[in-house]
Amino acid sequence: MSPVQGVVVEVGTRSLVLESMKMEFVVEVPSGCELSDVRVAVGQAVDAGQVLAVVEPTDGAVTSSLPPESTDPSTERTDLAAVQSRQAGLLDPARPAAVARRRERGRRTARENVEALLDPGSFSEIGGLAIAAQRRRRDMDDLVTATPADGMVAGTGRIYGVPVAVVAYDPTVLAGTQGMVNHLKLDRICVLARRQSLPVVIFAEGGGGRPGDVDAPGVSGLDVPGFHLFASLADVVPLIGIAAGFCFAGNAALLASCHVVIATEDSFIGMGGPAMIEGGGLGVVAATDIGPSAVQTANGTIDVLVPGESAAARLARTVLGILTGVEKSWAAADQTPLRDVVPERRRGAFDPRQVIDRVADVGSVIELKPSAGGGMITSLGRLEGLSVGFLANDPTHLGGAIDARGCERAADFLELCDRFEIPVVSLVDTPGFMVGPEAEAAGTVRRAGRLFRVGAGLEVPLCMVVLRKAYGLGAQAMGGGSLKAPDRCVSWPTGEFGGMGLEGAVRLGFRRELDAIADPVERAAAESDMVRLATQRGGALNIASHFEIDDVIDPADTREVILATFAGWRG
Repeated sequence: MSPVQGVVVEVGTRSLVLESMKMEFVVEVPSGCELSDVRVAVGQAVDAGQVLAVVEPTDGAVTSSLPPESTDPSTERTDLAAVQSRQAGLLDPARPAAVARRRERGRRTARENVEALLDPGSFSEIGGLAIAAQRRRRDMDDLVTATPADGMVAGTGRIYGVPVAVVAYDPTVLAGTQGMVNHLKLDRICVLARRQSLPVVIFAEGGGGRPGDVDAPGVSGLDVPGFHLFASLADVVPLIGIAAGFCFAGNAALLASCHVVIATEDSFIGMGGPAMIEGGGLGVVAATDIGPSAVQTANGTIDVLVPGESAAARLARTVLGILTGVEKSWAAADQTPLRDVVPERRRGAFDPRQVIDRVADVGSVIELKPSAGGGMITSLGRLEGLSVGFLANDPTHLGGAIDARGCERAADFLELCDRFEIPVVSLVDTPGFMVGPEAEAAGTVRRAGRLFRVGAGLEVPLCMVVLRKAYGLGAQAMGGGSLKAPDRCVSWPTGEFGGMGLEGAVRLGFRRELDAIADPVERAAAESDMVRLATQRGGALNIASHFEIDDVIDPADTREVILATFAGWRG
């Protein structure tokens, strides 16, 4: 009987073949039987269950009219062999010339970078068999050999066991440019990342748009959704960008959309490469003159500068571990040296990084934009494995005054911590906001306003620790707008508080009295005495006695106080 509704396409001595919905179904004569009455013909339509033929037992040996299926495990299917051959051609051993060129430049291949980034054996590639959209100008064999994966290694994997998405432009394929097909691969990765909440790491080396993809429909290419899709992920998942070598135009745009940008010392990053600069009538410029790492580090484009690609991959793993909160191992340093960090001299300079490095878990601190200036320190780290953000004034820059760049740097950092549910420690030593004509020309007012807005909107816990000076609006901004805004506000014994610098407050508030003293020596002594009294009044112990702060602590207890503040927080 017919197993399906279909059409008879073959009648043999031992079987009949039916076709239904483009599939073939073989009806075989049972062993020990033979056909005696075939009731259908080739081309005839039959219904499911319809009798096709009558069979009778036979004692004679019979053979099938169908070719026997191969059961030899050593026989390779040609279709599978073709796929395996193409896949093998993607790998570095199959591309020795391309690998050699990378070695000459002291660089790794895109696949090596991906392997170094991800947990061993976790990479699952998508779009590996893609080729450049240039079939109208190049033959297929050439495209398969010269444009593997269309210049982008992409897929999913794991870092510290956390599922992630990874994109690596391949500089050995058409200079790592962005072609039609690898744009489609980027779109695909972005959709997957959003749907599955996957952090994304992108190796962005490359030259931007590719004009040679003649198969691409359309004209301008400005309607590609990849830049929109990638940037929109910033509100959903961590984005980490890595730049080595030349990173121009579209590649740089993707890099700049990342929350954390890691770059090698030999990187060059720019919104346009030499061709675009020359095409715009701006002259002939060498690629190595465009956005060298020293420039991009100083202006804050690069968050962390590393020696090479190996260090970049390691750091990307570490940063992602902090942003996702998965790394829990930790060790603590001896805290007693904190008692001597702040000099006994009220105006003695010191580096708050000493505090951050000692308070945080050993070896866990990563400072972002360390060379970008602005008198603000922004670092990620851990406390007993808990991811924490450290924001600190730098008294070695303008005495810790918060200038326009410092406002921007602090606000950006607080937004990063808030977005990824990382509690913040604010270490305060500031005379307030920077003032004066130059400060106002830099737009300090609006940037200070943004710092207040971001601080007031924090949803993560904030622990404020005053190390020394806490003066004026700048001190309030460091605490989210008020000493009562943080979850806990404490001070070291060296803390000083006031609406403005104590010396300035004395000079302004007691100008009439001081001007009335004719003798300069006597006037200076009177001013010194007034400052001493103001220092006592604004000292940490007196401020705590009025309950304007929560406590004055032993500096050696800072780590424990912060941990107690964040005890109920696990993101």
